[in-house]
Amino acid sequence: MTLTTKIAWDDTVLPFQLDRCDIRGRVARLDQTLERVLAQHDYPPEVEAMVAEAVLLTAMIGQTIKLRWKLSLQVRGNGPIRLIATDFYAPSEEGAPGRIRAYASFDATRLIAGQDPFGQIGQGYFAILLDQGRDTTPYQGITPLSGGSLAACAEAYFAQSEQLPTRFALSYGQSSAPGEPSLWRGGGVMLQHMPKASPLMGDGASGEDGLLAAVDLLDDDAAENWNRANILLDTVEPLELVGPRVAPTDLLLRLFHEEGPRVYDALPVAFGCTCSEERVRNSLSIYSARDIGHMTTDDGRVTADCQFCGAHYEFDPSTLGFEASADPEQGHGSQD
Repeated sequence: MTLTTKIAWDDTVLPFQLDRCDIRGRVARLDQTLERVLAQHDYPPEVEAMVAEAVLLTAMIGQTIKLRWKLSLQVRGNGPIRLIATDFYAPSEEGAPGRIRAYASFDATRLIAGQDPFGQIGQGYFAILLDQGRDTTPYQGITPLSGGSLAACAEAYFAQSEQLPTRFALSYGQSSAPGEPSLWRGGGVMLQHMPKASPLMGDGASGEDGLLAAVDLLDDDAAENWNRANILLDTVEPLELVGPRVAPTDLLLRLFHEEGPRVYDALPVAFGCTCSEERVRNSLSIYSARDIGHMTTDDGRVTADCQFCGAHYEFDPSTLGFEASADPEQGHGSQD
């Protein structure tokens, strides 16, 4: 693969369809996007791995949402890794990239180096939230943590909440070219059986912890097609997923050439945060002057930091809250 081809496919999500088996999917390649998400924080390796996996899942799931919508993925547990949160913002206009941001909360004193990262989340839940914009009610779907990976949790979520058989194959890590620094890179394939008018519900659920699995949702013919596609996906190599030597279109032909793969327009993705001085100021507008006083530092400022991108904001306390005594335009809010 030439450098030009590599750059063309980096930080994209390519939707596709397998015409002969009624399955759709996406191929994701994240390069600078994943590097920028993780570069905002100094996470331990175990936390980095979980954030990288969550970002890949968010990119592939988020590709389906419409303009101006936001999809959020949240993982909460009672272990050392307490929270992983990602947001995917759909393109603001045709041709614009989808934007992704992420952060994690963890207890460094409880983390065990070298131990399975997913196991250090503990017991908790996996959730997907969809915000469709003003004057709409956000949608939220929740499933317990299970299956040994965030990808398995996402598969269980789609089976439980959407009755859609879904499969993910992911690979991510740090890599470098000769003479260049190590950078994060990730890739993955998502398969999803096309929705039926009336999903088949068998006798009970066969998944872990009593959750629905793909086999519970398909009749015999569909199950045969689904199993064949999954067997083909099982042959994929990690380096084929992350690239850069195998283009996503070539990967689909390697894996599914007999299934009639058909691709659509790729969606570019990029790191992006929506924080701003105005948003922070608005979030503080519910507080009284007394509350603002408790937030004020010894040097007479109110400060706030964005957990996603690390932006730092400082404000004149007299310009904040519903009892503000000074015009915000005359305040001294700043971003570092």
